[in-house]
Amino acid sequence: MSDLELLTRICDLARDVAAREVMPRFLKVASGRKQDGSTFTEADLASQAALVQALPQIVDCPVLGEEMTTAEQLKLLEDNPEGLWIVDPIDGTTNFIHGLPYFAISIALMRHGRSALGVVYLPVLDECYYAAAGQGAWCNGEPLPLIAPDIQTGDGVAIVETKHLTGRLPNRVVSVAPFASLRNFGASTIDWCFLAAGRVDIMLHGSQKLWDYAAGALIAEEAGCQLATLNLDDYWADRVMARSAIAARTAALFGPWRDWVRSNR
Repeated sequence: MSDLELLTRICDLARDVAAREVMPRFLKVASGRKQDGSTFTEADLASQAALVQALPQIVDCPVLGEEMTTAEQLKLLEDNPEGLWIVDPIDGTTNFIHGLPYFAISIALMRHGRSALGVVYLPVLDECYYAAAGQGAWCNGEPLPLIAPDIQTGDGVAIVETKHLTGRLPNRVVSVAPFASLRNFGASTIDWCFLAAGRVDIMLHGSQKLWDYAAGALIAEEAGCQLATLNLDDYWADRVMARSAIAARTAALFGPWRDWVRSNR
């Protein structure tokens, strides 16, 4: 089966899980807290269970999910370098709990620490973003980016998550950073997809978990975006379980943005 045929099956699965397990619980579900303090809901658990059951039938690899323990996740990473599914059953759980319509299901197939296939489905918008390494990226059948405004760095729209930024950056980025407007949607997978679509121009995150970037970063890269981390120009060479992200939708925007971020740490 070709990568594009696999992507079709993964997109169909994401839509099905959203329809069966996620959307019927939207605005109706109670939440709890994990040991690390982050929130989860019955919808997260049901979505993950459905993905864990179905994905190995598409490609016979184990599934690493956000709602597993850290020990389970690390063991799966260590034991399965040849192929591992990475899923975020609901990215944007806090939004989901509060009735904010910014959340997504994220699915990636990783091999040797790099994403080979990626799918992010936004059920409220009914937008499915997907990519295969070296073959391009799409949203609902349309090649990405969907739009490509011709702007300079200082005129751009930025998505910035300041929570895990350190040093001078948190203050600098909200006061003197070189962009026109700041956004934060509270869901990293959507951030990557909106960058890939051309809806935002530059992005900065202090730390994203594996399931936050595995699908989205591939989609953005295949859409022509440039990406790095705070420390490395080779985005995919940084640590696997959590890494920072500096990204822009074009090379012309990326260079000045990366240099500004690094010089203001």
